This record gives sequence, C-alpha cells and structure tokens, in this order.
Amino acid sequence: MYNIKKAKGNIMATKVYETVELELLDGSTITVKPLNLKKLRELMKEWSKASEAKTEDDFIQVLVDCTKIAMKQLAPGLLEPEDIVEDVVDLQTMYKILEVAAEIRLNDPNLLAAAQEALGMS
Repeated sequence: MYNIKKAKGNIMATKVYETVELELLDGSTITVKPLNLKKLRELMKEWSKASEAKTEDDFIQVLVDCTKIAMKQLAPGLLEPEDIVEDVVDLQTMYKILEVAAEIRLNDPNLLAAAQEALGMS
C-alpha cells in the first residue's frame, strides 16, 4: 500500500500503514501489518461470527480463529501445527495483531463493555 508522489523527477513511495514488531510467548517475533484484501475478507467473515457468541469462550474462539487467519499471511511458517497459535499468543498480543492487521480495536473500553453486555457478563 503505497502513495506514489513525484519528487524532482523521481518517483518516491510513501508507506501509508502501520507496521509493528511483536514478541510472542515463545520468544519469536513477527512483523504485523495490514492484511491484503483477500485475507481481510476471510478474516471479516470469521469476525462476523462474534455477534453469535453465547459465552466468553465462544467469543475467544472467534478471536483465535481470526488471529489464525491473520497469521497465515503474517507468519505462515508459524502455523505448523495450526493450533500452535494458541500456545504463542496471549490476549493482549492477539488484540494488537487484530488491531494492526484488520483494524479491529478490542482494547477500546466501550467496545469491551458492549461485548460483555451482549454476552450477559456485565
């Protein structure tokens, strides 16, 4: 994703997105950046299931599944076996991955309160 502009006859690219380095629980690091549109569509389809979650565990499973989709692009080698994502990512790291990769902001206190209320946990 680049904004192309001309400067003195040369073309220069300007990055228009955030890139974040995150350390996982196993000590490895990943570079998180926005998903391409194909992966974003796949993730958003999974994210739509969040509104159907009946329990906190159901909601967390949706977050884990969304994170796995993001990790297919961000760190494809890390998904062997696929369940390893749950072993190397904590809740705050998962929130940050989803925020940068798909602009899903789960650290927003208002959003968290609304989600808890929807799940009957308030």
